[in-house]
Amino acid sequence: MWLKRISILNYKNLEQVELAFSKKLNCIIGKNGMGKTNLMDAVYYLSFCKSATNPIDSQNILHERDFFVIQGFYETDGGEPEEVYCGLKRRQKKQFKRNKKEYSRLSDHIGLIPLVMVSPADSWLIAGGSEERRRFMDVVISQFDREYLDALIRYNKALQQRNALLKSEIEPEEELMALWEEAMASTGELVFQKRKDFVDEFIPVFQSYYAYISQGREQVSLMYESHAAHGNLLQLLKESRQRDRILGYSTKGIHKDDLIMELGGFPMKREGSQGQNKTYLIALKLAQFDFLKRAGNRTVPIVLLDDIFDKLDASRVEQIVKLVAGDNFGQIFITDTNREHLDKILSEVGEDYNLFEVEGGCVSMREKEGEA
Repeated sequence: MWLKRISILNYKNLEQVELAFSKKLNCIIGKNGMGKTNLMDAVYYLSFCKSATNPIDSQNILHERDFFVIQGFYETDGGEPEEVYCGLKRRQKKQFKRNKKEYSRLSDHIGLIPLVMVSPADSWLIAGGSEERRRFMDVVISQFDREYLDALIRYNKALQQRNALLKSEIEPEEELMALWEEAMASTGELVFQKRKDFVDEFIPVFQSYYAYISQGREQVSLMYESHAAHGNLLQLLKESRQRDRILGYSTKGIHKDDLIMELGGFPMKREGSQGQNKTYLIALKLAQFDFLKRAGNRTVPIVLLDDIFDKLDASRVEQIVKLVAGDNFGQIFITDTNREHLDKILSEVGEDYNLFEVEGGCVSMREKEGEA
């Protein structure tokens, strides 16, 4: 699946944009704050039914406008057209359609257009709390495993209900508490097992990408940590009930899972330089791409690389360019502030690319290097 054309109205600072893309490489240049990331975010939105940077949909409407519309026109690996439409009016429900037919559940769309995005915001995967790292696992697995996504949604609903009972001023009914704990345990065990299977398969791929980009200069590791790995989840919930009642929230469960990230046996957030952290994040996302590509009979994921070359030395940039320019990757979008920098990248991939410039929310196609 690749994105042939996009139409955008009033999305963030993009008032009206109509663009046709290359099937291989699309480079977007412009100064910071001009709208490069907003364009990438619109592409992301068409895959995930939401923004990567702002989950409050109404705040993504251009100032003093009443709506936004994003339309993507795709082509499958078999040459079939696919059209995805998203529209939102202030104070109204969001519309999301595939081939002019509206979804009854937005979750049914997830996985149709696999996508991997690397952006400066990914630094929170290392520096932020465990919620960021759980979200990373959820985004990957949900794109190819509908059972996982459904179980995760049911688990979060049960967790919300149990927490409401824990906060209640009156003593909650035993049967009602047991009902939500059993729901958390059954769905949580499934989520845990699928996360564990994913991480076990993911780790060696991630480490191989890191070794390639760093040219073997450092050793990194990734470990999955979960309460469910240390005992029966239902029993853990029952045992923690009294303490949870005092605290007013659930202290045990797969909503506390984490990924432990290390460099040379020490925490990545403490030991890693800016370049090492960025290499770690890019290796994670490239491994995500590899995993999605191999999972089932999925299409090759679209890759968005937003301002990824900052803080990386020349040798690491060169290694990344070699990777994404290869036949293993499909459609790629890259943003940067420097055309000269991008021209060096483009020289590696030949003629199959489009070059765009963004200024003040306006996007225009630029001539390729060497063109009159």
